[in-house]
Amino acid sequence: MEVITEGVNSLNITDSSASNKKNRIQVSNTKKPLFFYVNLAKRYMQQHNEVELSALGMAIATVVTIAEILKNNGLAVEKKIMTSTVDMREETGGRPVQKAKIEILLGKTEKFDELMAAAAAAAAAAQEEAIDSEEQS
Repeated sequence: MEVITEGVNSLNITDSSASNKKNRIQVSNTKKPLFFYVNLAKRYMQQHNEVELSALGMAIATVVTIAEILKNNGLAVEKKIMTSTVDMREETGGRPVQKAKIEILLGKTEKFDELMAAAAAAAAAAQEEAIDSEEQS
């Protein structure tokens, strides 16, 4: 066990570009609902002007759906789409398996800030209306 601990402690990760991207969202189709990722991507675009959506295997369809929702709402434009395969192990000691991977880089549209402000104003008005109707009951 000590040998494993020493090996992990001395491990150097050289691909810092992949792990240190602050605007990357790694999408799973089992952990969070679709609109969690849509809203997270909007927030990332507000902060960084672009967002990179990434997924493996079955989650690829979810990433494409997120990108299409953002594009169809006029919030994002496609900058780059990259596909590849990644070698992974099924389980501990399992055989290696190749998984499909997609990365979609989206940037803000010119109308992004305007559309986000309008959506925030509409949400505030709806909340105010809900409070007013609650007070009347």
